[in-house]
Order: sequence, then structure tokens, then C-alpha cells
Amino acid sequence: MNKEPKIVIVSPIRDEEDYLEKTINSLVNQTLLPVEWVIVDDGSKDRTPEIIANAAAKYSWIRVIPKEDRGERAVGPGVVEAFYYGYNRIQSSDYDYICKMDGDIEFKPDYFKTLLSYFERDSHLGAASGKPYVYEDGKLVEERHSDEMVAGMINFYKRECFENIGGFVREVHWDGITFHRARMFGWRTRSLRHEDLEFIHLRKMGTSYKGIVTGRMRWGRGQYFMGTSLFYVCAISLYRSFEKPYIVGGFWIFMGYLKALFSPMKRYDDKAFRASLHAWQRERLKIGKRIENIPEPEVSGLYS
Repeated sequence: MNKEPKIVIVSPIRDEEDYLEKTINSLVNQTLLPVEWVIVDDGSKDRTPEIIANAAAKYSWIRVIPKEDRGERAVGPGVVEAFYYGYNRIQSSDYDYICKMDGDIEFKPDYFKTLLSYFERDSHLGAASGKPYVYEDGKLVEERHSDEMVAGMINFYKRECFENIGGFVREVHWDGITFHRARMFGWRTRSLRHEDLEFIHLRKMGTSYKGIVTGRMRWGRGQYFMGTSLFYVCAISLYRSFEKPYIVGGFWIFMGYLKALFSPMKRYDDKAFRASLHAWQRERLKIGKRIENIPEPEVSGLYS
């Protein structure tokens, strides 16, 4: 009999009282539970500590780790710093998958069971997620992601892949850098379209507690740090102009990129990564071909 796969989840959270109970309920109702869920309270000032303490009192596999308040919410490098604060305190040594999960999502009971069925049928699958949805005007709308991008809100990695690529970069756009690095090491990454893997992102991607402009400019800054070319960020900005907030959302991504371009900000310094990224981006624009050639899954038609 094959052993049941073991999952460890680390959640860096701060001031999530409006969403957190839905995330907790989603996880405790899973048909495949994690062996450990480490929740890092990154300086919350609302009811978050009370909510997670109540959950930990009910479930032995939930552990709460308070982290000293840095003064304000810090996305990008701050989130990854808080993730590693929990990751370095994982008690389970025997696990197969590692997940970085936010505290503002809601997902279905078979989410992890269904997700792992794809890993079982594709030995080159290193990381995967479902497709995120958000509420717009009372209706659920899919957030647009490349099929190769793992959703940052619920980053799920095979342990071997995560350790192989060196984990997360502690900077803005860490999730983009991670899935591109996985491809360089021969791993496939996917966001999967399956009814059991549809999840609700209760806080829209590319927004910020300081507003949409700050969130979109941070997005553009992340593209600059990662090494995206000016030509490709123009394409991204145009693409994102056709979703809410129309026009201005794409405009502020571009302005964030330009602001970083003309600032002293350093970029992710890896020439091989930059070459791989640019080749992938040219393929996306149908003017080139990627460098890597990852074998097809053992099960034909798995992603069709």
C-alpha cells in the first residue's frame, strides 16, 4: 500500500480577522489534512491572535508562532521573511509537500486530495495550485494567471522541488521568480483548471491595504526586480488594462516598472535566470522559444 502523502503548511498572516475563519474552516474540512499547519502571526492588531488561538486549541496539528511586530504590513519580502520564520520552526521532519498559504482564501474540501492526484500522475510536476476567483459586483470572476504560474496565495511545492531551487527569494515578486526557477531545474509548474481546485481569493490580487495604485505599482516594481524586459512589461500593462480597474490598473503597473527602472533598485542578479525568463516571455509573445524542454507527463492529456 502506498503511504499517504504528508503536507506541511506555513501561513504568514497579519490582521486577517475579516477572512481568516473561512480559511481555517476550509482547511479543517479537507479530506486530506496536513500533518502540520504553522501559522505565523506577523504582528496582528485585530482579532487574528484570538481566532488562531481558538483553532490551535481544537486541532493538535495547528501551531501558532507569534512574530515581533515590524510596525506595518510588509508584502513581498516581509511575507517571505514571515514564511521563513515559520518554516525554520517546522517540527515535522517527514513530509512530502510544503505549502505557503495566505489567510484570506476559501477553498473546497477536496482541494488537496485533487491537487495531489496531479503530482501522482506527473513525476515532473514540482509545484501547482488551483485557479483563484474573486468577487466582482457580487459575482465570482477568475483572476487571470498564466497556466504555468502557481498562485501565490496558495503556493504548493513538492518538497524535493522546493529544496532543489533554494526556496523563495526574499523580495517582491518572489512567487514569479520561484516558478520560473523551478522550470530551469527541470520541474513543471501549473495552475490547474478543475472544479475542485477553484478557490476564492477574498482580497484581490494586485491590490494593497493602501489602495489599488500602490498594489499595481508594486506589481510593476516586482516585474522590474525579476528581470522582465521593458517590451514585455508593456504587453503585461496592456493585457491588464482590460480588467478592472480598466486602463488605470495596467497604467500603474507600467509606472511602477518605470519608477524602479530609474531608481537605484537592484535586480535579481542571475544571468541564467534572466536568459530563461526572456526566452519564456518571447515564447508567450509568439516571437521565440523557451530554453527548457521538460518531458511530457506519464499520463497523456493530463492538462488538456
